[in-house]
Amino acid sequence: MLALILAFMLGVAKEPPAQHQSPYRRSPYVGAIALDGDTGRVLFTDNAARECYPASCTKLMTARLLLKAVAAGRFTLDDTIVQSKRSSAEQPSKIDLAVGETMTIDNALKALMVKSANDVAVMIAEAVAGSVENFVVLMNDEAAKLGMRNTRFASPNGLPPPRGSDRAFDKSTAEDLAKLALAILRDQPRMLEYTKIANVQLPGRGGEMLNLQNHNNFLWKPQVKINGVDGMKTGYIDAGGSSIVLTAERDGRRAIVVVTGSATAREREENAGRMLNDALDALAW
Repeated sequence: MLALILAFMLGVAKEPPAQHQSPYRRSPYVGAIALDGDTGRVLFTDNAARECYPASCTKLMTARLLLKAVAAGRFTLDDTIVQSKRSSAEQPSKIDLAVGETMTIDNALKALMVKSANDVAVMIAEAVAGSVENFVVLMNDEAAKLGMRNTRFASPNGLPPPRGSDRAFDKSTAEDLAKLALAILRDQPRMLEYTKIANVQLPGRGGEMLNLQNHNNFLWKPQVKINGVDGMKTGYIDAGGSSIVLTAERDGRRAIVVVTGSATAREREENAGRMLNDALDALAW
């Protein structure tokens, strides 16, 4: 029933205008899926196996691997990681510490989930695996373990490859990102402590305090806020459009919604919000 309601409300995905010049951006989206967040039961799916560029949704895997390292005793949340020359060269969004400055792992997770800091993702990769390249291997190994069969990570932050680089784009699907979200909720519910933060102050370059607002508007923006939302991550790059991994709990039941490759952030929010409310309603039946 939910699938029929959503199909009627969302309509058939249309091709984007020619000026988008992207193989992935669609209107309203590339693919979508809604799950029961407790059991993994699929409530709705539409082109969920279609390839997308996950952009900053990639950072969910980065955070997962860092929290796994914390759980294994390799780090504590009070340990620090350092800004390297490589991490400092990442494009915004970023915290922009000076080379050699440090931040705690606790603050790094906040910066990653709230600010979507690309430099911090590289700092984490270097701390956990010694290099970005080694960390990407860990990311893809973890994806394989989770059954993310159509995912191939190429970076810890989801940025497109630099001009002239032979690095590939990060690639995934709505279905695979939902598997990642489900695994995080199952194994690392602590992640929600970071993904539910609407805004936070963190020290930046030279100790200057930065006021950071979460890119997940469902947490705080009056026009789209949904009670019970506590994660997880948005993403955007020009080539791939706007994506979101979204979760909420209502009356003791949890839903996960993933929408990939919307042509605009507004379309992403309209569709993801509608799907989430319908999924939560369905779980209450």
